[in-house]
Amino acid sequence: MDIELLVLLAMLGVFLIGNLLLKLPVSISMILGAVAGALVAGEGIPIRHLFEGCFTYVDTILIISTAMLFMTAIQRSGALEALNALIVTKFYKVPALMLILLMFIVMFPGMITGSSTAAVLSAGAIVAPILLKIGIPKERAGAILAVGAIMGMAAPPVNIPAMLIAGGVDMPYIGFEGPLFLITIPCAIFTVLFLGLKYCKNLNIEELKKDLDMEVGKKYGFKLYIPILLLVVLLVLTRAVPKLMPQLGTPLIFLLCAVVAVFTGRRFNAWEGGLEAMDTTIPVLAKLMGVGMFIQVLTLTGARGWIVVSCLGLGTVLLYVAICTIMPGFGAVSSYGAASVMGVPFLLVLLDTGDQITIAALLSFICCLGDLMPPTALAGNYAAQIVGLKYKPVLKHCVIPFLVCIALAVIYLLNSKYMGFLTR
Repeated sequence: MDIELLVLLAMLGVFLIGNLLLKLPVSISMILGAVAGALVAGEGIPIRHLFEGCFTYVDTILIISTAMLFMTAIQRSGALEALNALIVTKFYKVPALMLILLMFIVMFPGMITGSSTAAVLSAGAIVAPILLKIGIPKERAGAILAVGAIMGMAAPPVNIPAMLIAGGVDMPYIGFEGPLFLITIPCAIFTVLFLGLKYCKNLNIEELKKDLDMEVGKKYGFKLYIPILLLVVLLVLTRAVPKLMPQLGTPLIFLLCAVVAVFTGRRFNAWEGGLEAMDTTIPVLAKLMGVGMFIQVLTLTGARGWIVVSCLGLGTVLLYVAICTIMPGFGAVSSYGAASVMGVPFLLVLLDTGDQITIAALLSFICCLGDLMPPTALAGNYAAQIVGLKYKPVLKHCVIPFLVCIALAVIYLLNSKYMGFLTR
């Protein structure tokens, strides 16, 4: 047996034992797995490599931290509640459009933080009462929240698995917006209409208003949405006209918009809001540090190269079967780990088959779907808790949307050579 395979098995074994049996955090389990792999390879405890790995994704860490500050600020200011009320009152006569817009609200926190958990716990908690009031059964509402949060996690501008895959092959995180929007938006629309549209008949707006915060929008008006609009404008301008617009950087943009949100809506304690945001974000940041150490040791010991060579030996059919099963399956433990451990080798194998940015984007999308997979199922479990159920009945209604997402991703992968125009 190859030493690289032994190293890989040791790392995965220690990681799974720590996370699933000992119930340790994913970050700690990954660090222990990295140390175990180094010991098996005869490298001792490589402090320098562990330290370097810890800071591999420092740019991503800055983006997530500032994005969570912004998300907390607009949530406390009342912008999300006002937007929710505006959509329902304006579009209740067109249920399909109303559901799609509500789905976009569920996605929004995930889009700017890269976390499905943040999407479920913030926007999901606000949208859930409306879905239930409409008449959508709890298990279907939970499935809508779970899949919507994952679509937000996979959508641009912040897709952490895509950043991890791109970083693993020294590819800049540029040009991912087109492919990611092309896969996430259709899947999100299909999910919410498939699961909820038939229950949206003869809606009573007066009943719906009882679960809406109608006052915050009336009190603060348009200025409540200024931070969100400013964020969109700055993100678009820095990419569309880079020669005319100063390159502020995504973390600084999020931070500036968070400061603006403090003054445009309900008054709140900015310091307490910042502490709450960091308290929510620290587990995600710790995962990224653990993933960085894990990947660093995989590279040091040669196990990462062994994975790539092994993948090259798979036939075309087996390769795509592995992509559709192993990647989301590994994501049941950590979608970030799936992106780093499996996403990078699969990307290297598929480089010659089409546009590399499109392929990386689609692989990251498949990794994100791991947040639906038990036992961890972060998005699914939190969504089930919000609607007051266990995850099992919610999971049953996630199956068809999951299969549709996988099927569409494979179709795009097979035709990625024709999708290069989306990345320019």
